[in-house]
Amino acid sequence: MAAIDNATADNPALAAQAAILARPAGRERHMADALRALAIDAVEAAKSGHPGMPMGMADVATVLWSRFLKFDSADPHWPDRDRFVLSAGHGSMLLYGLLHVTGHAGMGIEELKRFRQLHSPAAGHPEFGEHPAIETTTGPLGQGLATAVGMALAERLLAARFGKSLVDHRTWVIASDGDLMEGISHEAGGLAGHLKLDRLTVLWDDNAISIDGDTAISTSEDVLKRFAAYGWATKRVDGHDPAQIAAALSMAMRSKKPTLIACKTIIGLGAPTKAGTAGVHGAPLGAAEAQAAKAALGWTAAPFEIPEEIAADWHAAGARGATPRRSWLKRMAHHPHKAEFERVIAGRLPENFHETIATLRADLATGRPKLASRQASQRVLESQVPAIPELIGGSADLTGSNLTLVKGMGSVAPGNFAGRYIHWGIREHGMAAAMNGMALHGGLIPYSGTFFVFTDYMRPAIRLAALMRQRVIHVLTHDSIGLGEDGPTHQPVEHLAAMRAMPNVFMFRPADAMETAECWELALRRADGPSLLALSRQGLPAMRTDTGENRSARGGYVLAEAEGPRAATLIATGSEVAIAMAAREALAAEGIQAAVVSLPCWELFALQDEAYRAGVLGTALRVGVEAASGFGWERWLGPDGIFIGMSGFGASAPFEDLYRYFGITADAIATAVKRRLG
Repeated sequence: MAAIDNATADNPALAAQAAILARPAGRERHMADALRALAIDAVEAAKSGHPGMPMGMADVATVLWSRFLKFDSADPHWPDRDRFVLSAGHGSMLLYGLLHVTGHAGMGIEELKRFRQLHSPAAGHPEFGEHPAIETTTGPLGQGLATAVGMALAERLLAARFGKSLVDHRTWVIASDGDLMEGISHEAGGLAGHLKLDRLTVLWDDNAISIDGDTAISTSEDVLKRFAAYGWATKRVDGHDPAQIAAALSMAMRSKKPTLIACKTIIGLGAPTKAGTAGVHGAPLGAAEAQAAKAALGWTAAPFEIPEEIAADWHAAGARGATPRRSWLKRMAHHPHKAEFERVIAGRLPENFHETIATLRADLATGRPKLASRQASQRVLESQVPAIPELIGGSADLTGSNLTLVKGMGSVAPGNFAGRYIHWGIREHGMAAAMNGMALHGGLIPYSGTFFVFTDYMRPAIRLAALMRQRVIHVLTHDSIGLGEDGPTHQPVEHLAAMRAMPNVFMFRPADAMETAECWELALRRADGPSLLALSRQGLPAMRTDTGENRSARGGYVLAEAEGPRAATLIATGSEVAIAMAAREALAAEGIQAAVVSLPCWELFALQDEAYRAGVLGTALRVGVEAASGFGWERWLGPDGIFIGMSGFGASAPFEDLYRYFGITADAIATAVKRRLG
């Protein structure tokens, strides 16, 4: 006891804890203690994890899940359920505990006992796909909050299209101090406030503790004033008082703005010496402290056991949504848009999708337009936006450059969600994360627009889209030194290599209008991961007139075969394919026969069988041509190949001058081939 008394003197949070634990323990307190006990047990069993946040936020989560959250544990995929996002993903045992006590299949005691173990759905951080009730992957702080903004936006967009009888739900977030420190929270918060996403509520675990210690060592801002400036409603409550919590949640449901509720909590509530300290942030309590914490809470059940009366209360909470779900199913059964709603929620493209793409490709074959691939992309959108009503576009303040807005879309605006185009503002990171939320919500296919170089700001969200296998499409224009005068800060030279290195990302770089249409078709058809289209600013001549097979679907193909036995194979992407074709002609004039291979998508090419790839690449000298870093090209060129491209950053000049200066020309290619062949 002396140690505890000394700790209390050193840690004011322990004195506050004593007062909290002395309050009469009602039904909700006992339900919350079940969550605390499960978190303690699972983290101790794993000898790894974060018990502090679940112990501190258990009261808030109990009030939310037992009284306000609309869900039915029997059907975690019910389309009109509320979305719950644990943005503070390090506290994952809070979510797993909630899923367990509310009766969700697939999160039983055995799963909790395997917390943080291989193949357990109870992973270290919540992972989308590991359990059907985990709405999103949350590891990097801030991502969950920004993703939830996209979910709330998706709800409004679909409600505007299908009506309140089918779409009428809310999005709830538990966020940490760290979530609100990350810069993405500014982008996401500003956007949500501007659009008045009133069905979004963020519950901030205001415990003032991070891994390094008290947050006062790193921040002194007034978070509530900051969010009020964004246009949010704000409220501060005692996060261990169910009455205050419930009153704040009721206020949020009436608010005409998104709501941030600061829930003042004690991290690790119940721990006799570690509560309110960084000692419960990311580490087990230890056997003695864990036992003492349970005793302080008055919890006497064996590890991983919940008394029958408390379990019954939680199961009742899990079944509370059964009646609203049945009512929704009845409305759905007689709804005039039932078939269309089911189609978009399932992620199926319209039945006539192939016809609209085929018509566009026929037009391109006939007209053979010389277009920048960003302009060709606009042609695709002009064709597909009317045909795919769930296609929702936007741009990070570069609409006129990305060419992502087409006639008839209409803009999404505060209080007006009937439009299909989102002006994201200069918020690339928040845009990409919110698009993940839109895709996760279901019923929409989001696409964005920005300059390729700004994937530097989007990378964390693109990575999560790849991890979660979500269909998001990023239109990335100004794809190389070909953008010209804006110079090296805007010229992406390493970005193709960076995105190609990311698992489950399809990185498309089309050579002309036909390939652009083909790549867009593949991106729209792909339902298991993000697609990135790197598109040119400068005009590209038409390379093809065939309209049968989508040749880009194999990732790479022989665009022009050698007239005789191959002396070289010129392999290029995007705007450099035309340069390779010119080099082929120059070499042929000197009696050197070369084939040209267009390689618009490395990832798809890698999926082809070895015989196909060998047939395309051939056994002759291989020459790679790309106005970017050569990193990764050795995969296709082999140890004896030649790379024609960039070895450093670009420069500011007209693009023709840049290609000459950096030696990415037909003459340079031909000279390199002749030199190697002797």
